[in-house]
Amino acid sequence: MGKWSRRAFIGAGVVAGGALVVGIAVRPGNPTDELKPLLAKGDGEELINAWVKVDANNKVTAIVPHAEMGQGAHSVLAQMLADEMDVDWEAVDILEAPAIPAYVGADLGREFIAPTLEVPKVLEPTVQGAFLSLANMMDLQITGGSFSIRGSGQRGMRTAGAAAREMLVAAAAEKWNVPAAEITTSNSILTHKSSGKSATYGEFAAAAATQDLPVKPRRKKVEEFTLMGKPMPRKDIPSKVNGTAGFGIDAQVEGMKYAAVKAAPVVGATVEKIDASKAKTMPGVLQILNMGDFVAVVADGYWQAQKALGTIEATYSEAEGQNLDQGDVFARYAKALDEVGSDGGDVETDEGDAIGTFAEASKKVTAEYKVPFLAHATMEPMNCTASVKDGRCDLWMGTQSPLGTRRDVAKALGLDEDNVSLQNAYLGGGFGRRASSDVPVMAARIAKATGYPVKMIWSREEDTAQDLYRPSATSRFEAGLDDKGKLVSWNNVHTHLFDPQEAPQVPHYAIANHLIRKVDVPMHLRFGPWRSVDHSQQAWFIESFIDEIAVEAGKDPLELRRELLARSPRHLAVLNKAAEMSNWGSAMPRGHGRGIAFVPSFGSVVAQVAEVDMTGTKPRVTKVYCCADVGFAMNPDGVAAQMESAIVYGLTAALYGEISIKDGAVQQSNFHDYEMLRINEMPDVEVTLINGDHERLGGAGEPGLPPLAPAVTNAVFAATGKRVRELPLSKHSFA
Repeated sequence: MGKWSRRAFIGAGVVAGGALVVGIAVRPGNPTDELKPLLAKGDGEELINAWVKVDANNKVTAIVPHAEMGQGAHSVLAQMLADEMDVDWEAVDILEAPAIPAYVGADLGREFIAPTLEVPKVLEPTVQGAFLSLANMMDLQITGGSFSIRGSGQRGMRTAGAAAREMLVAAAAEKWNVPAAEITTSNSILTHKSSGKSATYGEFAAAAATQDLPVKPRRKKVEEFTLMGKPMPRKDIPSKVNGTAGFGIDAQVEGMKYAAVKAAPVVGATVEKIDASKAKTMPGVLQILNMGDFVAVVADGYWQAQKALGTIEATYSEAEGQNLDQGDVFARYAKALDEVGSDGGDVETDEGDAIGTFAEASKKVTAEYKVPFLAHATMEPMNCTASVKDGRCDLWMGTQSPLGTRRDVAKALGLDEDNVSLQNAYLGGGFGRRASSDVPVMAARIAKATGYPVKMIWSREEDTAQDLYRPSATSRFEAGLDDKGKLVSWNNVHTHLFDPQEAPQVPHYAIANHLIRKVDVPMHLRFGPWRSVDHSQQAWFIESFIDEIAVEAGKDPLELRRELLARSPRHLAVLNKAAEMSNWGSAMPRGHGRGIAFVPSFGSVVAQVAEVDMTGTKPRVTKVYCCADVGFAMNPDGVAAQMESAIVYGLTAALYGEISIKDGAVQQSNFHDYEMLRINEMPDVEVTLINGDHERLGGAGEPGLPPLAPAVTNAVFAATGKRVRELPLSKHSFA
């Protein structure tokens, strides 16, 4: 891995254009030569390792390592850095780090693999270097999995701010000939009280750049925070309100044309031939391309391209899944589950004797649950602008995975990765969909074929039909109760498991004997991460079944959960608070119901109570109470907003979300048949936060979603006595 220098793991201080630039864990050695032209220009190149720049006017620019897709990560990461650095929040700017290998996320890998690992200062370079090497191999420059704040923020941005502050203090101490310990910092000002000397950070930027970078600078304790833990205003909101914010779809490149595309309706099929005779005569049409796996029309404007595309008749090859209907999907699942029985499949957890205890149980409970495929339905259509010229490819887009995108585009075009550049923009919704590189690869291929820059925009119909879907799944349970109604056996087998691996697990519940298994069932559709990933399915399975067990045991659903969480005070505190917020146990009007669900995920703990009104023609969720413990809420307003956002997204899926298959192709096409929650259907949402672990942060973007669906369907049962075992709710009649 080469020789590790003293500056290898905190990065390097460089002076460029009167600015101090401090990097964190960039790579072994001093990356000064590479960083100067990138960071001194301030031209908006983006993404991953945490940086801070101080200019001569005392402006601090936090160069953040993640994409901004509405979750507020840019601002919170900058907030963490600014607090450690003692910076005036009003003087902070934000820039996304560029998409080059120097900015891979060692902190993400470390948080994922060894989140509690702490080592002596002398070993820190070696340990961080190992994770850096792993991150490089994986092109790990990604926004997802609720890792931004707890990974790059807690380890990277805070360390960056603390390191920069120590360097500035050291520079001032040398100049003033005073002990560094006597210098205080506040609001971007250095002060030596006894001598009366003071200066701005900007005045010492150049001198600070010559200081040694500390390997493990001292970070603040919670009681010292001035910005962290406060509801600081987000920096991206003003531009999004006044319309000046730049999204991928806003890219403008000289000479740019527009492309509309349509792929084969069945994944795996190819375009055998096309009849484009009418399209060729339409105004503005420049080129019509059969790209093998899709058809593209390039025109002077997008609407011209899309209208022409609609006139093209295409013939497609046969594909493996072309005869598959939605009923066949669940039939495959059922057959696979039947074949593995009560003890087969790939074992994920096996503790105690679940099968033997179940056989001897006084009461047995069984259930089967099903969930459909789901699309992402990002509000900004999928898009990418690409230019391929002189052996280079330039991309303009919004992506959750800049380096992965760069790698895949280079491979598709036969280019060296260094000859692919990517300008990242705000994402108009990501939810995991913009972690894939299928869209930019298509745009780059079109640009190469045409010879001029092309902005490719997917129609809503194309996006719905060609998404990377949240997998559908079936899950079966057996539970055994002893003669006192205690849950003593848990046996679960489910189809599929993608990420995270712990999603089907129930270690938070005290169940002595449990067996959890999975069986993989081949499917021709393309799958991808969806908000909260497998927790979105597994939490509904688990928390629905817990409710069924409570009924069979003759217990209140809250009381059963309290029993199972009795050994977990942090978990119990969240559950109890949600119950308190909702006045659990109080009377509800006839036709109304209240349901509860509890789900730990992504390092956070969330409990939700939903209230439903079943007196109308369809279920109406009127209120959602949410209690969340994310360890420590760095920005409480931001965490609450993320919970609210996840509740909206999860409620849409619970009520309406369904992608179905006929003859191998997706049946849905737009929002008329893939419905979204409307504003008049939005329930009142109340969020309470608990700071249960100041040292171990959890995620915020994903954990608010998993409890929503089970809380709602459990409430439906409380109101109607009808148990929902297949989503979405729109499939069912409650008359």
